[in-house]
Amino acid sequence: MPKSPKKHRVPWSNADLKALRKLAGQRKSMRVAALSLKRTPAAVQQKAFQEGISFRSINRRRRRR
Repeated sequence: MPKSPKKHRVPWSNADLKALRKLAGQRKSMRVAALSLKRTPAAVQQKAFQEGISFRSINRRRRRR
C-alpha cells in the first residue's frame, strides 16, 4: 500500500502558498511542485486552481516519420 503524503489533511500555510506561486513562476511542472511541497499532485492542482495559479503544461512532441 502506498504511503500517504506527509502533509495529508494539513491546511495550506502562507509559506506553502508563497512557495506554490514561486514554483509556478519558475515554470516548474505541477508534479515537481508537489514533490517540493510534499503534497499530492491532485492537492497542488486543486489549490492552484482555487488561487488562480497556472503551471506549465508538458507538451510532448510527436515523432516525425
